[in-house]
Amino acid sequence: MRETVQPPQRRDTREERLTLLMEAYANEVLRLCYFQLRDRAQAEDAMQETFLKAYRRLDTVRGSEKAWLMKIALNCCRDMQRGAWFRHVDSRRALEDLPPAACAFDERDDSLVREVLALPSKYRQAILMRYYHEMTQRECASALGLSESGFSRRLAKAQKLLKTELERWDWNA
Repeated sequence: MRETVQPPQRRDTREERLTLLMEAYANEVLRLCYFQLRDRAQAEDAMQETFLKAYRRLDTVRGSEKAWLMKIALNCCRDMQRGAWFRHVDSRRALEDLPPAACAFDERDDSLVREVLALPSKYRQAILMRYYHEMTQRECASALGLSESGFSRRLAKAQKLLKTELERWDWNA
């Protein structure tokens, strides 16, 4: 009786897996970091740190890779915000220093974005992950370290806060 030998299955190297993760999620990680840190250079640093940590821990991925990466990114942003350097940086920009607008701008155009960014961090994260990054409720809960029902309550509270703030705007003007 002759046994057939199966060819060994090809396994991606760690570098290949990291490259695939970066190609798939780099923009989303950068956006999340930017919304948390509100500075592009710091967001890029946080994104780089996220992928370095991900590379070291590739063997620990369980479930959604996206949720796993977003959790790492949030933790990197929190670490940066806790640092002494971050607390002493004035990230405000003078209007004269901003580049000219690429198109006509109406102040009402960005009211929703401004209100989302003005939310407390935990509510902002819930809104951004669910609607901006289009993550499922399960992925959001996993990334934030919450139960699904806990995430659901946080998202409902964030929506309520947004609704209250947006009702103050006069949309008919």
